[in-house]
Amino acid sequence: MGTEFDGDFSKVPEACISHVLSLTSPRDSCRSAAVSASFRSAVDSDTVWERFLPEDYEEILDRAAETVEFGSKRDLYFRLCDPILVDGGKMSFHLEKSSGAKCYMISARELGIVWGDTPHYWKWISAADTRFAEVAYLLNVCWLEIHGKVETRILSPKTNYVAYLVFKLDPYSRGLSFPVQESSVKFGAYESKHCVCVQPNRAPRRRVRRMPRPFARRAVVWGPEGEGSSEDLRESRVPSSRSDGWMEIEMGEFFNDGGDDGEVDFRFLEVKGGNWKSGLTVLGIEVRPKK
Repeated sequence: MGTEFDGDFSKVPEACISHVLSLTSPRDSCRSAAVSASFRSAVDSDTVWERFLPEDYEEILDRAAETVEFGSKRDLYFRLCDPILVDGGKMSFHLEKSSGAKCYMISARELGIVWGDTPHYWKWISAADTRFAEVAYLLNVCWLEIHGKVETRILSPKTNYVAYLVFKLDPYSRGLSFPVQESSVKFGAYESKHCVCVQPNRAPRRRVRRMPRPFARRAVVWGPEGEGSSEDLRESRVPSSRSDGWMEIEMGEFFNDGGDDGEVDFRFLEVKGGNWKSGLTVLGIEVRPKK
């Protein structure tokens, strides 16, 4: 018969503690270090952090644009919580710190930007506050369309993901408040579509013209930047600030089930208004776990 545990963790083999901690999460494992000296020692073991690292972490390190230095698996985990460039600098990768889920950002150069290589409409510039060598700067277009894709096999399985357009706006940007833009995230037969507005506090002054009955079905909003529905403005998603100084706006979400080979397609556009747009800087599209 086994002996009853008396609560003294110093009597529990460290290997057993490490195995138990490896079945939890990075956040819970770090918190458990406060339990006892035995737990603090076990928390630092490679057994624990090997489990928290992605199964393909060696492949990710091989794809890194620069060598990633680390002294232990725990060091490697937290090093990868900060973005690193992969695939020749075309994408960046990092781990979501609390869960270890994989996150990627597709650089603007890897996105399909309509007229992106036409100097009259877009130009490619360097920015001091970005991980990528170049970002896309919108000079002037009436047809705004950006699309990208990511392979599901490089993402974490059994994970809900959200895609974000990461950008900045010049103080003198124009044409980006109204009509609102559209975004979509498409994975197989599933599609998540939304109205979005990258510049919601710069909506133009406009008047409402009501059509005489029986022709009127809704109020039409008219303004200096074109025609659209007042519902579009009220229901559109708006951007939020990031810790790196950029802005982001949620494009849509998807569930990566088994991580089987496939592609998720992202699209951001405004092609119906016909108004000219300028002053948008695009860093990329980021996919990360839904919180």
